[in-house]
Amino acid sequence: MKLTLQRLGKGLAILAAAVPLGAFAFPDKPIRMVVPYSAGGGADNTARVVAQKMGEILGQTVVIDNKPGAGGVIGADAVAKAAPDGYTVLYDASAFAVNGALRKLPFDPGSDFIPISLVATAPQILVVAANAPYKTVADFIASARKSPGKLTYASAGAGTGSHLAAEMFNEQARIELLHVPYKGGAPALTDVMGGQVAAYFGNTASTLQYVTGGKLRALAVTSKTRMKALPNTPTLAESGMPDYEVLEWNGVFLPKGTAPDRVQAISSAVQKAVADPGVRARLQQAASIQELPAGRVGALARPGQGTWRPR
Repeated sequence: MKLTLQRLGKGLAILAAAVPLGAFAFPDKPIRMVVPYSAGGGADNTARVVAQKMGEILGQTVVIDNKPGAGGVIGADAVAKAAPDGYTVLYDASAFAVNGALRKLPFDPGSDFIPISLVATAPQILVVAANAPYKTVADFIASARKSPGKLTYASAGAGTGSHLAAEMFNEQARIELLHVPYKGGAPALTDVMGGQVAAYFGNTASTLQYVTGGKLRALAVTSKTRMKALPNTPTLAESGMPDYEVLEWNGVFLPKGTAPDRVQAISSAVQKAVADPGVRARLQQAASIQELPAGRVGALARPGQGTWRPR
């Protein structure tokens, strides 16, 4: 029998109808989610919750790849230079939007990435060691004023939410604290618990467990209202800084040039993961997410959205 173009076309049509839609679709191998901060930190904790659910939705494993350093710049740069095939995803935090104002970057946050989705917004917690002499924010400020430039605070790196929250605290409290930057929240927390550094503005996803476990003392939270998980901990606004408010965000990005269908696939998976009741319960249990207004879950996390803002 001669294989004519007409018969070939009919054969392909039958084959297309017989094969389930998406059988050869993206993704057909694991996806790498780069978290530009250390394992055990706030962004890492929330990324793992979201990545697990995304893997279930996409039918492929989403592997976390921690690339800490330079306030998130090292990991973000790795994604900016990755092949735009949808298999490398960036899971970043507020530092993504402000790093360009603090240092020269090897990439352009505004043009080298495609913003996919906002995942979570949350306050931070001002913590000290459980055995520290400071019982209140007033105690801490009084000690700082006695020795300007001597009392230390840790951060997850220059330009991160923990750094900016502390500098805003410095400004509004009219004190001078000494900045000790780390490569992520996990090592910063370790040294605060050990007493090597006096204080830390911690992401709730990584910090709350140590507060409730008695290893850290919470002096205040950075939201305008108290956290449900810490009802007896005042806000900084209640502690003499009425204009103080800092909320940190986490969001997902892809390298520029990623094909629209793959952008849509990742976007849909993130949105479904974040909207999943089980995922939201896990994030809320860790106090790493606040209820977002209708329509904000899955909204594009454009640079500047959700970052701290001076009054």
